[in-house]
Amino acid sequence: MTARNASSRTRNGIRLPLWALGLVAVLLAACLLGSTVWLYRTVQAQVARWEMLDPEFSHVTETQPQTATTRAAPAISISQSTPVPFISGAAFKGWQGQERVSILLLGVDRRCDEEGPTHSDSLMLVTIDPVTLSAAVLSIPRDLWVEIPGFGVDRINQAYYNGQVHNYPGGGQALARETIAATLGVPVDYYVAIDFQAFTKIIDLIGGIELDVPEAIDDPFYPDNCYGYDPFRISAGVQQLNGETALKYARTRATFGGDVDRAGRQQLVALAVRDKVLNLNMLPQLVREAPQIWQTVQENVRTNLSLDEIAQLAFLAQDIPRENIRTAVIDYRYVINQTTPDGRQVLVPLREEIRKLRDELFTPPPVPTPAIANLPALMRAEQARVAVYNGTAVFGLAGATQTFLQRYGVNVTQIGNADSATYRSTQIIDYGTHPNTTFYLVQLMGVPPLNVSSAQGAPPGDFDVLIILGNDWQVPGQ
Repeated sequence: MTARNASSRTRNGIRLPLWALGLVAVLLAACLLGSTVWLYRTVQAQVARWEMLDPEFSHVTETQPQTATTRAAPAISISQSTPVPFISGAAFKGWQGQERVSILLLGVDRRCDEEGPTHSDSLMLVTIDPVTLSAAVLSIPRDLWVEIPGFGVDRINQAYYNGQVHNYPGGGQALARETIAATLGVPVDYYVAIDFQAFTKIIDLIGGIELDVPEAIDDPFYPDNCYGYDPFRISAGVQQLNGETALKYARTRATFGGDVDRAGRQQLVALAVRDKVLNLNMLPQLVREAPQIWQTVQENVRTNLSLDEIAQLAFLAQDIPRENIRTAVIDYRYVINQTTPDGRQVLVPLREEIRKLRDELFTPPPVPTPAIANLPALMRAEQARVAVYNGTAVFGLAGATQTFLQRYGVNVTQIGNADSATYRSTQIIDYGTHPNTTFYLVQLMGVPPLNVSSAQGAPPGDFDVLIILGNDWQVPGQ
């Protein structure tokens, strides 16, 4: 097996941690719905156990506006004849994995009694690093003009639709995940697709949210669920929002920045959900009631995460400090407004600027100095055998790198040539669990954390960690 193939297989097969159940469940709803990260998680936790690809949502019916509430989360009652998903005791033990996990949140825009294929209304990519206890959320505008694998250039929200219409393997979610991965260069491990109804139900379940609204909004043309209008108004200042009002606040575009402003509001809603769940210590209760909660949202949410996985990731999420949660939007600093020959308004990506944003956003926060100082000892304790393969045309680069790394105590046991001499960037592949070794290599060589991956099974050689040198690497001092 070649080094490149091993790396590719690793990225496609990772099963990493999500970050929040209580947060994930609500986060999920909020994000996909027009909310974001944390909201997404809380919703997900409540979504529950089922492994379905690109399922059909049942039709959505318009809900009547309700008065915002501040009461505690209501109890859930379900029919005794309705089967309840099982959640095991393992779900309460927390996530044990150490690999980075990424989740694509898809807000599905289904209205009235529509059936069949639909588009994604909002897209958000969430990544979680369980080692550094950090997370990042990137909101992606639906009009981003990108290459959809196998379908040519189109708006990014068309990927979900094309996957359904053309019976793409895995459905709409699979094509959407591949499109995001190709656009950003980030593997996507999981997905969550959510309809509007689940969002409002989850917000109401936790008793609504409190939000400090930065500016008044008057949207006389806010869409209802059947191509009509349902005017929306909200004043600036601290407001109590129920599910219906939070959905409108997250979806309206009636401000100067349009979609960009909307993405920012979605993140405000998501963090408000996170704060309420954690400040009131609601997560244990939400996890215990997850099977019942699932009954209320099962027709409107789909994911490839199991209920146990969501619960475990929720407990991981609550350990991530708020200052370690970074959010960003691909806004007008990263795109150019253009009109296509057929008259469509689209956003053409500035790829180099988006790449810089991706690297900055998904790089874990600095590790405290004491932890860095202890890294050599922690690395030696792992006793990892390191191989260095030259993926460039520079003669002798692997040998020079071996000498450099050995000066710092790295156990380089093998050098050689990679399957290609055209690697643009250096890669680190961990065939096992050696987080301190890989992190030490990241520090010594300046390798972007997104270029570090884990592989399943035996390595293709007598080593534990493989470094494939790219054209971005030069031995210091040479």
